[in-house]
Amino acid sequence: MPALYPRKTPSARRERESYTQCVITLAWPPQAADHTDPPGVAVTIPRTPNLVIRLESLGVRLVDRRRGDRRWVLHGLDVTVPRGCVYGLIGPGAAGKSVLLKALAGLLPIEEGVVAVEEVNVAAASALELEQLRRRLGMAFQNNALFDHLTVAENIAFPLRRLFTPTEDEVREKIAERLACVTLPGFEGRMPPGLSGGQKKRVAFARATITKPPILLLDEPAAGLDPVTSQRLFDLIRKDVKASGATCVVVSSDLDRLLPICDRVGVLVHGELLFDGTVEDAKRSSDARVYQFVNGLPDGPL
Repeated sequence: MPALYPRKTPSARRERESYTQCVITLAWPPQAADHTDPPGVAVTIPRTPNLVIRLESLGVRLVDRRRGDRRWVLHGLDVTVPRGCVYGLIGPGAAGKSVLLKALAGLLPIEEGVVAVEEVNVAAASALELEQLRRRLGMAFQNNALFDHLTVAENIAFPLRRLFTPTEDEVREKIAERLACVTLPGFEGRMPPGLSGGQKKRVAFARATITKPPILLLDEPAAGLDPVTSQRLFDLIRKDVKASGATCVVVSSDLDRLLPICDRVGVLVHGELLFDGTVEDAKRSSDARVYQFVNGLPDGPL
């Protein structure tokens, strides 16, 4: 791996982690619905043209640092996400939502079940096959994963330059367009340490979407934003997805703004998927936990 960050900086360790996570933003160019897998991706499952993501009996265990053992964070999950769908993944804190997104990107070991993304069996894929798959993903992480030593423009352009050979004029034009969309015009020369939490969120979103990837995984993209900016970002997500035909899974605690843009929603509680369906059905769910959470009620089993 090339040394993309200065070793002498105090934040070198954090930036190495950012590099590992940022690799996921290297999105594959937009493709038609009948595209074929890129060379090298051989671990496939039976083709389901209308489904981009399919989970069957998914189980993930992680180390519990307090107890010193491994515990199930996700278990028995069955989810399908159709092509072109905006899928909202919601639930209380520590329910396993971020873990699920990382499992979809192949960042965590899958112990049970099937994780199929664009016919690629993530659980059985090799490192090369996962790398090819990740080129079709755009991901905005909960912790943003920005490079502290790079400018805002350099952060956003990172996947663009890694995947393509655009001219500098094209790079500047695309960066300016993304920054305008996230209401940060003129921020090209700013450095991440000088940004607020909400500004970092918007830069991370701009980077994840600059190559118009066919699959978007967004982890709390609007956390820390004011209501107006948050609404603009969710509107932008919906607009981008519909314009490109991309498939998007969004984790967010801002239900008032998330649910109106969603085609489907999943409710995750303690690692179990309690509901998978339309927003309207979720609001009328007979499961008391789902009903309480989706409708934002203070009293109930949660």
